[in-house]
Amino acid sequence: MAYLFTSESVSEGHPDKIADQISDALLDNFLAFDPESKVACETLVTTGQVVLAGEVKSNTYVDLQNIAREVINNIGYTKGAYQFSGDSCGVISLIHEQSQDINQGVDRGSKEEQGAGDQGMMFGYASKETENYMPLALDISHKILQELAALRREGKQISYLRPDAKAQVTIEYSDDNVPQRIDTIVVSTQHDDFDANDEKMLAQIKSDIISILMPKVIAQFPEKVQALFTSKIQYHINPTGKFVIGGPHGDTGLTGRKIIVDTYGGKGAHGGGAFSGKDPSKVDRSAAYAARHAAKNLVAAGIADEILVQVSYAIGVVEPTSIYVDTYGTAKVNLTDGEIAKIVAQIFDMRPFAIEDRLKLRNPIYLETAAYGHMGKEPKTITKVFESPYNGKVEKEVELFTWEKLDMVSAVKTAFNL
Repeated sequence: MAYLFTSESVSEGHPDKIADQISDALLDNFLAFDPESKVACETLVTTGQVVLAGEVKSNTYVDLQNIAREVINNIGYTKGAYQFSGDSCGVISLIHEQSQDINQGVDRGSKEEQGAGDQGMMFGYASKETENYMPLALDISHKILQELAALRREGKQISYLRPDAKAQVTIEYSDDNVPQRIDTIVVSTQHDDFDANDEKMLAQIKSDIISILMPKVIAQFPEKVQALFTSKIQYHINPTGKFVIGGPHGDTGLTGRKIIVDTYGGKGAHGGGAFSGKDPSKVDRSAAYAARHAAKNLVAAGIADEILVQVSYAIGVVEPTSIYVDTYGTAKVNLTDGEIAKIVAQIFDMRPFAIEDRLKLRNPIYLETAAYGHMGKEPKTITKVFESPYNGKVEKEVELFTWEKLDMVSAVKTAFNL
């Protein structure tokens, strides 16, 4: 019998995502001036206030307040009507030095012997369902909000948009797990109060989302996915009514509260650890990226149509405590999942420093991960500029989303005799 599966995404202006972006911007600035920085930054945003907390061990000093304000303004919170803006909000810093008890288990004489920054399990997932090996419902949800943000910044076709938004997509699948059609699309977007007649205003918003936004989203997909967007889709656009009060004035935001949006939209599994604000010695982040890198390359190499990779650690211990693989019965090789996992452990070095080195994670590459998902984006090289009143100006050429590269397909095929 056919079944339905749903994933959601949130915009860069969602309160939790504002917090994630501030935390990762702080991390990037520390890494830009001191690549060996140990950082765990948490952010809280609410009406007119930003609170920064966490632990940092670094040889540099950064202007925390200015960085937070710049992120908020770049997102689009620049007007007094939002009750939250980068120029006027208060920024309180409660950041202190990292505990020596934690640091002694991580730092070693040899970088190769660096221990895991914490215990825990991390998951990576990949599927042939989309061209970027991501779950389709999540991929569509992200693209809806990315296009919505582009329309907001353009300010021409839809001029009333505000930064806070959410999207949700429900897909009908056949018994053999093949997408059949898109059943429901939910979009809730913050907006100006541009008409005294609420019903007329909401009708305008619904019309614009369906007739202006959705064609831009649909055009980004290949024909087989476009065919899933039928005339029978149920649209729920701002289903609670008008959505004028939003952002941190409407809801408090915290770093790390959108971990399913950040990963696979509920497909696969999640170990529970958040990413943003954490330097790569924290395996919550680096090992999750490494597990995605492994899963994606395994699927691309033809090992299975769908793969989940789990890796786990003990704090301060170099080697992972386990590596697990689940192919969901889609394996194309004559091996059990346990046998596949043993080969994966030989191909992909999951020691913390090996992950940092292989994926170039000691670079300031993290602000770009903090909205619209950490997985499924296109790897690319860019130049980033960082300025500090204490350290001057530095330009760095960095490679973004290295864990999305299909650079291990050949090695995987060789290891599996394909």
